Amino acid sequence: MSDKQTKNAALTTALAFHYQVLIGLDKCFSLKDEQSIWFEKDGDVSLVSNKIDKSSQTEVKNYAATLTDHHENLWNTLKNWLDVNFKHENYSVLILHTTQAFGSTTRLEKWNSLPPEGRLQILKDIFAERSKEELEAENPKNIVKLQKKVMASQNEKLLDIITKVTLFTEADDLEALREKILMKPIGIPKYNLERYLEGLVGFVYEQASNCTWEISRKLFSAKCEELTAFFHKREFTFPPFNGYDPTNVEIEKYQDKLFVKKIIDIDHHAMISDAIGNWVELQNSLIEELDEYPLYAKKTKAYQKQIIKRFIINYSSAQLTVNDPLKDSKILYNNTINEMPFNMGNDIPPIEYKNGLIHDAMDDDEKNIKWKVEP
Repeated sequence: MSDKQTKNAALTTALAFHYQVLIGLDKCFSLKDEQSIWFEKDGDVSLVSNKIDKSSQTEVKNYAATLTDHHENLWNTLKNWLDVNFKHENYSVLILHTTQAFGSTTRLEKWNSLPPEGRLQILKDIFAERSKEELEAENPKNIVKLQKKVMASQNEKLLDIITKVTLFTEADDLEALREKILMKPIGIPKYNLERYLEGLVGFVYEQASNCTWEISRKLFSAKCEELTAFFHKREFTFPPFNGYDPTNVEIEKYQDKLFVKKIIDIDHHAMISDAIGNWVELQNSLIEELDEYPLYAKKTKAYQKQIIKRFIINYSSAQLTVNDPLKDSKILYNNTINEMPFNMGNDIPPIEYKNGLIHDAMDDDEKNIKWKVEP
């Protein structure tokens, strides 16, 4: 999250939370036995182990502004760690992980190299800059409230906390973090890395419940192995086809497409929505894949030729037995759409992929195929 709000504050918050999830995901790759990553347990991201010296708690900040002496990120984080409900004894390290760089004049720049007493003195020096008017104001600024809260805590507890605190600044932003994670998998072809990451991110979100959100090393390793087994294929991997449900706007938009008109010609209006959905999903997959993996387009074109050959034979058979042209045309349509895809190499394509290709062929005037059976 940056200091400047976007017009959609909810989107800004969602992106900030997604950044937090990617931080946790990145840490999952370094998990040891008996370790796990927790979200929203004692803060943003917690690395939990049965050994305290192997456990850490991280507060994640994705900000553009610099980290200065009076920036709320530090003081608010210290306040949270000083809270009576936060058991700092469970962690050996407390990390403020921020994309911020240190401000040019901040005293915090030396923080990590200072002993606890030196860190405490920095906080005292910063707090001492507050005027009497600021401290005694009826409605003080939020940063003043935070600083008063932190500095009012017992010195012993504050020393215990700041002894463990590490300031990790200039961390990777959202895009850089994604690129970093994409470099971790071994044995995944470049054209499948995005889908591998999407699978991992989806897996992380799926582990959240109303009570806990934990990713154990065992569970994470099993998911990595599953995704690696699926995405390691170098010859060909289908993009996901989920049976796209078109909006009313899309249905209206594509009413004049040739493949839709051919369905209207046989008075099979109930099938139009699914047909448009399959066609749109196919077109989206081609747009997505062409830049990165031309083989997908090449394979798709070859597979479509096979589908058309099979359809022409089925159409010819329908012509031989035609009795009621409209009814027989609908039967041909239903049988064709329900027909299982034949293999493409070692893979069986999704039925939505096959049907999208049929509608795509119907949309091509040069292919001269149609649903309407005429003797």
